[in-house]
Amino acid sequence: MHMADALLTPAVAATMYVASGAVAGMSIHQLKKDDDPRKLPTMAVSAALVFAGQMINYTIPGTGSSGHMCGGMLLSALLGPQAGFLSMIVILAIQSLFFADGGLMALGANVWNMAFYGCFVGYYLIWRPIMRGGTNKAGQRTRIIVSSILGCVLTLQLGAFSVVLETSLSGITDLPLGAFCALMQPIHLAIGLVEGLITAAVLVFVYDSRPELLREVGAASGEGRRSLKATIAILAAVVLVVGGGLSLLASSNPDGLEWALFGNAEAGYSENMGLDEENFGVSSAAADKAGSIQEATSFLPDYAFSGSDSAAGTSVSGIVGSAMVAGAAVLICLGGGFFRKKHAQ
Repeated sequence: MHMADALLTPAVAATMYVASGAVAGMSIHQLKKDDDPRKLPTMAVSAALVFAGQMINYTIPGTGSSGHMCGGMLLSALLGPQAGFLSMIVILAIQSLFFADGGLMALGANVWNMAFYGCFVGYYLIWRPIMRGGTNKAGQRTRIIVSSILGCVLTLQLGAFSVVLETSLSGITDLPLGAFCALMQPIHLAIGLVEGLITAAVLVFVYDSRPELLREVGAASGEGRRSLKATIAILAAVVLVVGGGLSLLASSNPDGLEWALFGNAEAGYSENMGLDEENFGVSSAAADKAGSIQEATSFLPDYAFSGSDSAAGTSVSGIVGSAMVAGAAVLICLGGGFFRKKHAQ
């Protein structure tokens, strides 16, 4: 669902930067009150896990499309909506700047579409109401699974609809709102279902290992099976396996947004909106400037060595990118004074 700069006018892109920036400012203010030091390593490893997970596009059978996880629901369940939202900003900014994934001018819109709904709407509307009040372990696992699936489906639907609205407000006449919406919503329903299952699997593992790491469920769930260090170490190992290995198995089909825009006629599927991949959308001086910055900063464009088809480029991208995300998350927490024990005055 990473939008390219060509899908937005500068005015719409700037509006989305302001909206996402306002939520980020509120999140920073709230996090200054959080004094749980366990969240620092959890934030680092979970953000890295989402980065690695987003590299794996899974095929949506019978469509010619693929999807990847967004991760907002996963992060908000582990960290809370504010820290989850900031983690998503780190992930999306690093993807845009260093891997040319998603437009730099469109970053504000991508943060809103992929992070705001999952971290705030998914948390407050789905996760917290469903998870509160349960103490039975089997029942809690069921709640985690139900919350994960419902949350991912709902928030991906909202994100997909926001993409449709943003492109319509940008005046891209090749994209009639009704037709574009009819393509975007069903495909992201399928993508959301798969993400929900992936999210549920990770959160059930965390619940069984260290239940206190999950928001709204930890206090009444007793001791877990593993120490905090062991849980973090296992998740870090999963990051390496996913980013460095399983990323090589990612589907080559276009993701939901690309599929809706360009189709997949080469593989025998529909052309959908039938836009020209080399010449589509709107052009602007702001987009050109953002593109030149992105070209200068992206040292592994499209998660590959520049000018090379070597599979090693994908593995290196997965490992390096995950490490960058984890490191940036730690630096932000240390710089902002987040997750430090507050000493009595």
